[in-house]
Amino acid sequence: MKRLLILAAAIAMMAGCGQNKAEGPARDHHPEWTYNSVVYEVNVRQFSEEGTFKGVEANLPRLKDLGVDVLWFMPIYEIGNEERKGTLGSYYAISDYCKVNPEFGTMQDFDDLLAAAHAQGFRVILDWVANQTAPDHVWMAEKPADFYERDSLGNAIYEYDWTDTRSLNYENEEVWKAQDECMRFWLDKGVDGFRCDAAGEMPAKFWHAVLPAIKADYPDAYLLAEAEKPELADPDSDFDATYAWELHHLMNDIAQGKEGVDALKEYIARDAERFPATAFRLMFTSNHDENSWSGTEFERMGDAAKLMEVLCFTLPQGQPLVYTGQEIGLSRRLEFFEKDPIMDWSANGYTDFIKTLVNLKHDNHALDAGEHGGKFALIEDCPENVFAFSRTCDDDCVTVVANMSPEAQEVRIPVSGKDVFGGNETAEGDAAGLGPWGYIVIESK
Repeated sequence: MKRLLILAAAIAMMAGCGQNKAEGPARDHHPEWTYNSVVYEVNVRQFSEEGTFKGVEANLPRLKDLGVDVLWFMPIYEIGNEERKGTLGSYYAISDYCKVNPEFGTMQDFDDLLAAAHAQGFRVILDWVANQTAPDHVWMAEKPADFYERDSLGNAIYEYDWTDTRSLNYENEEVWKAQDECMRFWLDKGVDGFRCDAAGEMPAKFWHAVLPAIKADYPDAYLLAEAEKPELADPDSDFDATYAWELHHLMNDIAQGKEGVDALKEYIARDAERFPATAFRLMFTSNHDENSWSGTEFERMGDAAKLMEVLCFTLPQGQPLVYTGQEIGLSRRLEFFEKDPIMDWSANGYTDFIKTLVNLKHDNHALDAGEHGGKFALIEDCPENVFAFSRTCDDDCVTVVANMSPEAQEVRIPVSGKDVFGGNETAEGDAAGLGPWGYIVIESK
């Protein structure tokens, strides 16, 4: 109990809302456009019946209506043929970083998509796969043998069960230079940054060497690391955002009854200690790996899926992610190495749910990520399985009361304001019932 009280005190003191302002004008640590942005992951192969760049371009107005800001494209590069998995291969087994996958169209098609996305106000980031290439990548023939990690017999090796890849040798700084050149190829085309796959698999010294110059030359670029390492989370010299993997797995465990409110409180306090207040933390209930290999959010989280999505949009430091199909409540796993398109994109109640969260994120600066976000404070004196908190920035306040259990709960409304999902006005002290995994989100001005 004493440890939880200490954690609660630490959480309650978490600063926010441009915390540097007390010391004078705040300096942004990230591109200005990123602080209240929502990331949408585009699985090009499954995004339309055609599975092409043109298929995505035709759907940009739908994504614009959804309200998302950043379009993260899973790898669009040419895929290797040697030891290819499945019929079409993995996006992450690349044979040339500077060519597009002909399955998706031509380079001109991509240029047209990029221009159309920018014209509609989107930012576009590409999935960057620096850890490995396909066995038949052009570098296998063009570069010296020590460009790749090799075994005692001189064979290029791979990690895990990634048999369709070969690992690059990051002890060779020529690899660093080659990666830097290829990333700049796309930045010069006008892409707005990268989501860097398996960023923690490479030595931090590589990122420390390459990213500062990229940030200096492309100051509006956004960089997201698929890693949860504090040493990569300095937005002034490394990545703007890192993955909140621990939170993701904890949300799965809570939904499955393995953990509860205390574990979530401990996580929030621990994460605040590990990562700087300037760091963004990408929060999600699904992504391409989770959907294809671990199951949909409904398989993993059941009736708690919506509640966990609410937390992804409202917890401190958070930058939320929406994966292809989540905006329609897609309840099936998408094939990874085969064509498996989503054919019906009709808006439904789940679409309205995601749009409400996106609008809340945009309209209320208390929910900004990083150092611009509102001060976080726990609300105590709640029933045992209820988790309640507020985010406050100047005159903006968002309060969340969440039933983290499958049993109905009775609560007292902690603040007056507008019930974001119900639409009605609430009054402080009113009694309210929360159904299993239910939630109330209140916006106060």
